[in-house]
Amino acid sequence: MQEQQLERGLKNRHVQLIAIGGAIGTGLFLGAGKSIHLTGPSILFAYMITGIICFLIMRALGELLLSNLKYHSFVDFVQDYLGNMAAFITGWTYWFCWISIAMADLTAVGLYFQYWFPNVPQWMPALIALVVLLVMNLATVKLFGEMEFWFALIKIIAILALIAVGIFMIITGFTSGAGTASLSNLWSHGGMFPNGINGFILSFQMVVFAFVGIELVGLTAGETKDPEKVIPKAINSIPIRIIIFYIGSLIVIMSVYPWNSINPMESPFVQVFVGLGIAAAAGIVNFVVLTSAASAGNSAVFSTSRMLYSLGKDNNAPVPFAKLDSRKIPSNALLFSTGIILIAVALNYIMPEGVFTLITSVSTVCFIFIWGITVISHLKYRKTRPDLAKVNKFKLPLYPFSNYLILAFLAFVLVVLALADDTRVALFVTPVWFIMLVAIYKIKQSKAKQVNKGNAA
Repeated sequence: MQEQQLERGLKNRHVQLIAIGGAIGTGLFLGAGKSIHLTGPSILFAYMITGIICFLIMRALGELLLSNLKYHSFVDFVQDYLGNMAAFITGWTYWFCWISIAMADLTAVGLYFQYWFPNVPQWMPALIALVVLLVMNLATVKLFGEMEFWFALIKIIAILALIAVGIFMIITGFTSGAGTASLSNLWSHGGMFPNGINGFILSFQMVVFAFVGIELVGLTAGETKDPEKVIPKAINSIPIRIIIFYIGSLIVIMSVYPWNSINPMESPFVQVFVGLGIAAAAGIVNFVVLTSAASAGNSAVFSTSRMLYSLGKDNNAPVPFAKLDSRKIPSNALLFSTGIILIAVALNYIMPEGVFTLITSVSTVCFIFIWGITVISHLKYRKTRPDLAKVNKFKLPLYPFSNYLILAFLAFVLVVLALADDTRVALFVTPVWFIMLVAIYKIKQSKAKQVNKGNAA
């Protein structure tokens, strides 16, 4: 019987836009105001540093995926280089990461929808969005790619429009209630570090969360046409995208409005467009963040199903999750993941908002684990398979220095999370998740040994 394979239905343009979409979080549209308020212009350096680290992580991921084209996700290479237990923990942790992101983003869809329809309960748009995403993902992987293409395109157009409008305001010396638009606003209001080094360090908590999901392009490897050409191109273009979309937009925002005049409770994108006299600015940006949240939800539905499929193939999840339907979609895994996300929509209806703050904080810690395990797998691959590394054309630069630099940065971010009251709790809760997974794995192994003994007898 021929082994079932995922359909390679994602084209180059799909993967390129998935890579951009993964690198542009909703945090940029809504969270940038708070980040700027707490940190000042030094937020630019935080994005540059985190962007470099994320690029190196992606290069390590890309090298591993292209070292063996049979790899469909990073669970495959974790199993090869770190063993079954590490693969079990990594797969289920990544699944949990995206389940929690889906919970938060579908909640966001409901909240953004209330901007236009305040009397509609927020669980209702969230439920409708989840059903639409499920139906689209059940169709074909090409349709998933098409949806992500257009979702990402909306985000890109919004950011490029902001940059164009901001450059126009700077060149013309546009004057608003906050003063005259000028590049000098970056350093003439208390310098680049107005809140000192402490504010700068604390900003990494928000900046790292903005990059969560950047590794999604690695999960598309098994469904990408010509991965040897497409994946390197998507990963190598990450730095220029970070410079344009993150650094570019933040420079423009803080040049148009001095950092200390930006309202942390509002999207700075709205403030820039309103400043130019565009009355519908708030509605336009609300539409953009709505599609951005839907995009993240779409990515979550896709990635959780593919991770369950991968776990099922390796006997780390029930066997039905490893089955593909006639459209080469892991529909069982997709329906199960959507069912769990559906519980989150129901919980959101009855539980307070603070639960989601905790879930996203725990998710951030789990993503740091995923990035770390990828880099450790890369170290092991280079040490144990120099034959593969020698012929691989897509190598991580400055190995092994890059690996240790990434791991040091991730450890630094965990320390930063421990410093903030609202994220410290996640550092105590997350170990419970890992202890639970280790216990489940040990029980699973024990049962497997008993079955083997019984068969041998």
